[in-house]
Amino acid sequence: MAIGGGEIGRPGFPIETRSIDKEIVGLTGKKKPKALLFPTASGDSQLYWDTFSKYYGKILGCQTEALYLLKEQYTRKQLREKILGSDIIYVGGGNTLRMLKLWRKLGVDKLLIQAGQNGTVLSGLSAGAICWFKHGNSDSMKFGPTRSSKLIRIRGLGLINLMACPHYDVEKSRRPSLKRMIKKRGGIAIALTNCCAIEVIDNEYRILTSSKEARAYRLYRNNNTVVEEELTQESGFRPLSDLLLK
Repeated sequence: MAIGGGEIGRPGFPIETRSIDKEIVGLTGKKKPKALLFPTASGDSQLYWDTFSKYYGKILGCQTEALYLLKEQYTRKQLREKILGSDIIYVGGGNTLRMLKLWRKLGVDKLLIQAGQNGTVLSGLSAGAICWFKHGNSDSMKFGPTRSSKLIRIRGLGLINLMACPHYDVEKSRRPSLKRMIKKRGGIAIALTNCCAIEVIDNEYRILTSSKEARAYRLYRNNNTVVEEELTQESGFRPLSDLLLK
């Protein structure tokens, strides 16, 4: 479940993705599933954990835990037990590039892929959406020493053979940046606004939204033009292969 953006209940902010989050919990088929938060992209933010544990724990009824890959050091056995022992993996937003580099260094990337193959629900928002795709449109440079506003194309875990772009509505530079990337490099991209998610089960997908304004789009290159098509929200699933056709 890759979510384009939205609030999950930080102090002073509403919960915007509730119906999507309920679907994540429901996919486990368990009354009190184990939900593991990855706050890596936010620098192991304590506020992210406090918000997540209150929301997914007290409101959605999960057993919650955080995996602090920057603050803590785990043995390979501990990482394996925590990741493969969870029913839900939820990856928070932030610096996608730094997060993926650390995952690969620690071997977390391979454990996440294995968890998905075992039936764990893989989910996340913003950086936590990008990471599951082959490539992503990322603002990771704004977290670096130069604080650059340049958006970059990064390599994700490749579980979905598409490019992902979050925040397609609220961050105005996303649309022209994504179109330039597609025009230059080709491929097919999925762009998600805040409060919009793509749910993938095996080889099928559907679009979910938690607000009337939320949208999803598919972009691809046709000759020298970038085509942008809105994806419809339906209750049923469609073949994932449909998204790969030009």
